[in-house]
Amino acid sequence: MVLSYLFAQLLPWVRGRSGGLLVLGSANVDESLRGYFTKYDCSSSDIAPIGRLLNMNPARADGVGGISKTDLRMFLEYAQGAFSLPILAKFLSATPTAELEPITKDYVQSDEVDMGMTYQELSIFGRLRKVSKCGPFSMFEKLLHEWSERISPTEIAAKVKRFFYFYSVNRHKMTTLTPAYHAEGYSPDDNRFDLRQFLYNARWSWQFKKIDRLAEELENSK
Repeated sequence: MVLSYLFAQLLPWVRGRSGGLLVLGSANVDESLRGYFTKYDCSSSDIAPIGRLLNMNPARADGVGGISKTDLRMFLEYAQGAFSLPILAKFLSATPTAELEPITKDYVQSDEVDMGMTYQELSIFGRLRKVSKCGPFSMFEKLLHEWSERISPTEIAAKVKRFFYFYSVNRHKMTTLTPAYHAEGYSPDDNRFDLRQFLYNARWSWQFKKIDRLAEELENSK
């Protein structure tokens, strides 16, 4: 980011122009929510175009107001045909990666593997946390009704607890988010807009124990 800002200031000068350029960030709403970014690195910029923008999908007028990975993918699928951009197929088929490890012919580091959840799941967690104002246990109860046909209560519990652990330990990063366009109710706002604390006890002892008890009861009742 230091180099990005250096070039943003030098390029106009080199080209004989006045002023400076704005640095754009590439962080998206899902990564911001979970804290899957480096503080003052990819999160640092003057404007975050896809950080928290208006939902591109009119069919999902459910309060989701940020370009998550899933929203962005849907827009790219549309743009590929609508604007005759076949090159976008390579983006759609690529593994989402922060390039944290060397990329080889047979291996590409995967964001979803590292996070322990898919971007689709992360988008759902975000809606429940911000729009529905769910804590760990209420989120677990809601997801039991939505996911119980494909995964077990124990697996749902593990995903919910993993999300809230990383949400809480990375909450301090919300204080440094680059400004982005706010159009709807959903977004991982920093402490200027979201008045919840940015330092949490990441153990969530009471909530997690309650989740585990209910998950165990449901597993034993099968």
